Amino acid sequence: MPRQDAAASPGTPLPGRPTAAPSATDPSATGPASSAGAPGTGPATATPPAPAVPAGSPLAVCVGESMAVLLPDRPGPLESVEHFSLSVGGAESNVAGALTALGVPSAWISRVGDDGFGRRLLGELTARGVDVSAVAVDPHRPTGLYLKEVGGSTGERHDLGPGRSRLHYHRRGSAAAALSPALLDDPAAARLLAGARLLHLSGITAALSDDCLALLRALLADRRPGRLVSFDLNWRPALWRERDPSVLPPLLDAADLLLLGADEAETAFGTGDPLELRRRFPSPATVVVKDAARLVTAVERDGATVSEPALAVEVVEATGAGDAFAAGYLAGTVRGLDQRRRLRLGHLSAACALTAHGDQAELPPAEVVEALLDAAPEDWAATRISADGIVSPVLPAPTAPVHTTATAATGGGAADPRPAAAPALGAP
Repeated sequence: MPRQDAAASPGTPLPGRPTAAPSATDPSATGPASSAGAPGTGPATATPPAPAVPAGSPLAVCVGESMAVLLPDRPGPLESVEHFSLSVGGAESNVAGALTALGVPSAWISRVGDDGFGRRLLGELTARGVDVSAVAVDPHRPTGLYLKEVGGSTGERHDLGPGRSRLHYHRRGSAAAALSPALLDDPAAARLLAGARLLHLSGITAALSDDCLALLRALLADRRPGRLVSFDLNWRPALWRERDPSVLPPLLDAADLLLLGADEAETAFGTGDPLELRRRFPSPATVVVKDAARLVTAVERDGATVSEPALAVEVVEATGAGDAFAAGYLAGTVRGLDQRRRLRLGHLSAACALTAHGDQAELPPAEVVEALLDAAPEDWAATRISADGIVSPVLPAPTAPVHTTATAATGGGAADPRPAAAPALGAP
């Protein structure tokens, strides 16, 4: 299978437990060390010994389904759309792509059909620098597909409205639904999993099939020194209509780092309160609760809490922001940033996704990011992000737009809604 590796430098900080932060004298730290006057940190814990990782191996591995995406050429209800462009999307591959753009070499493991949609998925992820060497091609099952409906101001009866979108899934019986514990015996997958410092999973996989659920259980049971396991709830009500969601809590509680949306946790578990969710899931080292556009709170196992307000954003499209937040937060964890900077990097990554069409967005230049991560609380609160750029008291002038438009590689002259590649932040 095609792959594109990025070599891991010996100086790359290791993730360990999510509360771990580098020493101020640690020469391997790529993020700013804590100091007086800097944004506060959470309590640090010891980093477990890390396994030896061969040069060129991804630091992060994301496992789960991704699909082809049909994007409308105009806002409005689907019945009024004449043309669609082809893209790809999926929670775990979105996180893998964003992590790679953030300087964390990553792999995506899944299954795709032996069809054009599967080839498009593999091609696009390879172009983003994601290792797809352990993706299986299924000759009998298709690649999943979903259509994106984008709201606008058309005045038509079924228009969702500006800034809103809806996804229509066609994934039953997909190749990815056949993921199972047999994956652990595949040599390519075993190699990637053995070298991973970060393993990222989500609740979507548990809803796809009994075999997918069994795979998640096997991965969560396979604990290894030096490997952090993150789990994003990613609640999708439609996927659970014919399945029992009571399987989810034990999965979430088995992770090292748990990511939850307050609204989805309210629906799934009856509460979106960070402290109550911390009590519900006592085992993870850190529980991160995202309260939509307001606040994100990280609660450690000992009850220590760090909260960080979201940035003010002019939203272009909401899809993909949750995956972007997860990638930013996880990249901050890999870089050894303190808890507040991890949350800020998650916020910034999500904000950039909110101002772009499609599921992927790039961050501004590294110096801009570092200035925002180090900003005083009042300057962070005064920062504004839009499709035109970033305005903040910590920046000497408004930045250029966060993302640009590129020509679609598939021909036809259509504009590709995904942003062009930008320099990696914190590249090892």
